[in-house]
Amino acid sequence: MIRVEKLDFTYPKAPAQTLFGLDFEVGAGEVFGLLGPSGAGKSTTQSILIGLRRGHQGRVEIMDKAIEKWRGELYREIGVSFELPNHYLKLSARENLEYFRRIYGGEARSPEEVMALVGLEDAIDKPVGDFSKGMKNRLNLARSMLHRPRIWFLDEPTSGLDPVNVVRVRELIAQARDEGVTVVLTTHDMKTAEEVCDRVAFIVDGRLAAIDSPEALRRTHGRREVEVRWSADDGVQTQSFAFESLADDPAFLAALREPGLRSVHSQEASLESVFVEVTGRSIR
Repeated sequence: MIRVEKLDFTYPKAPAQTLFGLDFEVGAGEVFGLLGPSGAGKSTTQSILIGLRRGHQGRVEIMDKAIEKWRGELYREIGVSFELPNHYLKLSARENLEYFRRIYGGEARSPEEVMALVGLEDAIDKPVGDFSKGMKNRLNLARSMLHRPRIWFLDEPTSGLDPVNVVRVRELIAQARDEGVTVVLTTHDMKTAEEVCDRVAFIVDGRLAAIDSPEALRRTHGRREVEVRWSADDGVQTQSFAFESLADDPAFLAALREPGLRSVHSQEASLESVFVEVTGRSIR
């Protein structure tokens, strides 16, 4: 669905290059995450992929067609939910959605359907200016789903959301994947990326540092350990043991026999800790 080869980009009059030789592909029905700190080049990459930013070097194809050859019909095929809300604040949510629904033309979901998907059905006739930031972000999601896009671009979709609605967004992404939609997710939210992405790309300073599934990255770069805690005369003792050698590790077996044993927990590396190890940078 998406092919990027040797993608370079420099903003006009910028003192330095922004993107350096990006290479990746995204398959049909795949959830692909672009992960990196602010200023890494994620949003620039997304802007090129959705046709809003021109002047790149290298090759970018959307559904086997070079991005520069697409015209307005591209936006019938893709949906985009930006991080920052951009709505007509004096109109109701229903009026906003009806307006954009008519722009798309052809078959589209009803405002009632997409508002229910993001949990805002009770606010459909309220002026958007009265919405909280989180509600406006969910309205962004609803609008981007109106025309049933084949490729769904999500920029920080969990920003400003409470835990319940973060889970809702993750479920929407999983549902879209099950329906064959290709999803490109740019985010700082490593927990969401870990749960929903089939593959992720680490991007730092305009370069790709690693691309693989979250599980493979954790397995390759993380260290799986088991942490044992027990009570002793001088307080609670904690010791970690390498997962691969547990059966033959006498210290681990001795810890399990401690009379004050309190807990035994696996300690797998998180995607965020892997990002730090691979890139030497924090995601924040």
